[in-house]
Amino acid sequence: MSDFDDKSGVIACKTPWGQWWQTIEEVFIEVDVPKDTKSKEIKCEIKPNSIRVVVKENTILDGSLFETVKADDSLWTLEDRKLMRICLLKCHATAAHCWKSLIRGQDEVDPMTLSEMEKKLTLQRFQMENPGFDFSGADVTGNYSGGGPQLSAS
Repeated sequence: MSDFDDKSGVIACKTPWGQWWQTIEEVFIEVDVPKDTKSKEIKCEIKPNSIRVVVKENTILDGSLFETVKADDSLWTLEDRKLMRICLLKCHATAAHCWKSLIRGQDEVDPMTLSEMEKKLTLQRFQMENPGFDFSGADVTGNYSGGGPQLSAS
C-alpha cells in the first residue's frame, strides 16, 4: 500500500512496521516502535547490502537491501521514544536507480506507486540538472522509467 503526499512530494510505501520512501540519493525508513522504547532496546545493523532492525528482542527488518548503500554514512534516530527513523545513503545515486522494494523479496511496491516513484526521481533529476529553473507545479509525462530520457549535453 502506498500514499502520495502532495505537499511534500513524498511517495511512501506503507508496510506493517511503518513506511519507506526515496530520493535520488537516499532511502528514508520510518519504523513504528512500541511507546516508551529506549534507544538501548534497539539494535540496528546497516551493512552495504543488508539491514537488520531488532526492537525489544523482536526482529522488525532483516534482509538484503534492494541496492547497495553507504553503510558508514547511514544513520538512525529514535524520536519521542515511539518512532525510529533510518536514513540510508544510496551508492547508485541516479534517477535510474529507483528501488522497487526496501528488502529484496519483501513488500514490493505496486506498479502504480513504482511509476509515481520513478516520476518523482526523474523530476528531481531535472531539478538537479537545471538549478535555475522553477519546477513548482511541474509534472513529468512520457517515458520517465529508468530515470527519464537521456539528453545530450550540447
